[in-house]
Amino acid sequence: MSASLELSLPAAAASVPAAQPSRSYWLVVWRQLRRDPMALAAGLVLLIIIGAAVFAPWLAPADPYKASMLKRLLPIGSPGFLLGTDELGRDMLSRLMHGGRLSLLMGVVPVLAAFGIGTAIGLFAGYVGGKVNMIIMRVLDVFYAFPSVLLAVAISGALGPGMSNSLLALTLVFVPQVVRVAESVTTQVRQLDYIEAARMSGAGAFSIIRVHVLGNVLGPVFVYATGLLSVSMILASGLSFLGLGVKPPEPEWGLMLNTLRSAIYVNPWIAALPGALIFVTSIAFNLLADSVRSAMDIRR
Repeated sequence: MSASLELSLPAAAASVPAAQPSRSYWLVVWRQLRRDPMALAAGLVLLIIIGAAVFAPWLAPADPYKASMLKRLLPIGSPGFLLGTDELGRDMLSRLMHGGRLSLLMGVVPVLAAFGIGTAIGLFAGYVGGKVNMIIMRVLDVFYAFPSVLLAVAISGALGPGMSNSLLALTLVFVPQVVRVAESVTTQVRQLDYIEAARMSGAGAFSIIRVHVLGNVLGPVFVYATGLLSVSMILASGLSFLGLGVKPPEPEWGLMLNTLRSAIYVNPWIAALPGALIFVTSIAFNLLADSVRSAMDIRR
């Protein structure tokens, strides 16, 4: 999946506008999204998942940490346990709802952090150009020598297990990818006539970037960053599955997959529930990102 995102870099960078996005443009984009059934379906699924995770303390039917060895691995539909119980007799529905909070947090926060850091670095490198641009981009190109999964595992393993270290590892994985898009778009925008006119009028570099460049760069970078959300969800769950993310007994979908491995031959449906939620959430993020990308293509 990450390979397909990297292949979409030229397309994201190519859609560079000649002026800042107008208010009417964003209204048209919003109308396009509202008419897209795929975007509506993906948005509804994400809204349900996010809502269940946010309001889990009030909606969950049981304590997600309360164990009962007499109620281990109850099947789906058992009385009092709608989705059964896990290997320690804890209510699966409650743990899945609470686990969504950590899973979504670990999936969204690294992308948001990479979006802010990567956009700032890409703007600076693209606008300054020359040797500064070359040095920054060549240093970041080192990260592309490794697949995203291996790089995330290596960084997280070096930092040690824990949620904060996993968030930092995922952010470091995504920053170079965002920088590449931001730098490419900024390099194209700074060569446009109205940027040269702003320079000739005596405007400073910071003023030009803030007023004329930033608004044109944010669109393509935002579209690319939304596509990273699905990748981030999978990588974050993978780190927890390997023991490099959230620690027990905290409920998190990737960690729950790991702890339920021994139950796959006893009650496979229970063991598959966390994986199913990871799959559905990542697919919904991916479909929504594709719909946003298509809606923003109207300016071509």
